Amino acid sequence: MHQRKYALELIADLGLSGSKPVDYPIETNPKLTTSEFDACTGSSDDTLLTDLGSYQRLLGKLLYLTITRPDISFVVQSLSQCMHIPKASYMEAALKVVRYIKSSPGLGFLLNAHCSESLSAFCDANWAACPNTRNSVTGYFVKFGKPKGTYMQAANEVSKRDEMHWTRRQTSDFDP
Repeated sequence: MHQRKYALELIADLGLSGSKPVDYPIETNPKLTTSEFDACTGSSDDTLLTDLGSYQRLLGKLLYLTITRPDISFVVQSLSQCMHIPKASYMEAALKVVRYIKSSPGLGFLLNAHCSESLSAFCDANWAACPNTRNSVTGYFVKFGKPKGTYMQAANEVSKRDEMHWTRRQTSDFDP
């Protein structure tokens, strides 16, 4: 199950067909701050976006992609926290997510036809992890069936084999 056509249309609509794909959706520990935080600290390096609608539409499309792309869920959730007053750095980060999607637009889930009907859920929380609000960040992982969940790719894509192995290693820790 994948959304290859939708991902390719998103890339084309944003005019990023000729751009270079990136290996990661976001840098480690990005410095994305809210405008309220900048006002308190006196920082004025980043400008507010004049067109809120374009950022909000882009994030809506990225949220739709998270149905089959859990690898971008955390980044899109982080970027969606400032949809009311986005800054230019947030738009740049969102476009980087699209360039990450460009590296493997056919990435999705491989569902086994003969799996048991068991449902497992795991969650984790990080106390006061958000640098802007000091709120807790909670993550979850839900697995349906006994076989290990894996990513799949379209038949003509084999360049992301290492990413698939990494994802399998990450999800194998959640087996009960």
